[in-house]
Amino acid sequence: MPLKQQRLTINIDHVATIRQARRGDEPNPVDAVPICEGAGANGITAHLREDRRHVQDADIRQLKERITTYFNFELACTDEIVAFACEMKPEQATLVPERREEITTEGGLDVFSDPARISESVARLQGAGIRVSLFIDPDLRAVEQSKELGATAVELHTGTYALHPADPSNITALRSAALRGAEMGMKVHVGHGLNVRNVGLVAAIPQVEELNIGHSVISRAVFVGLDQAVREIRAAIDAAGSKRE
Repeated sequence: MPLKQQRLTINIDHVATIRQARRGDEPNPVDAVPICEGAGANGITAHLREDRRHVQDADIRQLKERITTYFNFELACTDEIVAFACEMKPEQATLVPERREEITTEGGLDVFSDPARISESVARLQGAGIRVSLFIDPDLRAVEQSKELGATAVELHTGTYALHPADPSNITALRSAALRGAEMGMKVHVGHGLNVRNVGLVAAIPQVEELNIGHSVISRAVFVGLDQAVREIRAAIDAAGSKRE
């Protein structure tokens, strides 16, 4: 019997990136919410970076009011942003790595170097009633450590696979990590670099419950509109996900 439809969350960060290019008020990323939800998205993701390069605090406040599906708030393990997340109370908080000089997230969260800091952030967020996911590389040790740190979900970094989809070791790593996460009782999510061309193998992984996709959708929307871009990625996920066993 096919498994239930996987959740698709659309990351609207790069709507804000376009706005911030001129520091104006358009396009407003909040206006993307009803379009995405109406086109088949099951949730909205936004990353409030410490350097505020795209999404701003006011966006988060407005998103919390506008989203009718569910809100996945991406953030780094910093006291300021964790405290803000606890105030906003999104349905989910995903802890991600951040480096000021990076163009985009370059890998999974280092869950080994400073586990106490991550564990404290997880506990604070969970204390506010927020489900916590850790964005990690598809590595078995990282999955097991995430469980030790108290996370109830992991989001597997698909960036390496997206860059090199023809290398079978990359999809194998994702499959193994997803299986281990599910065996340990965690929810398994995936994201980074996914698009209609490469999402199929990832969506076909039985343990994957949620896919977090942003840049490719916003890029496609420049040419066909946001509604159509979301429908295209939704259809690609459903075509592959319906074949899971």
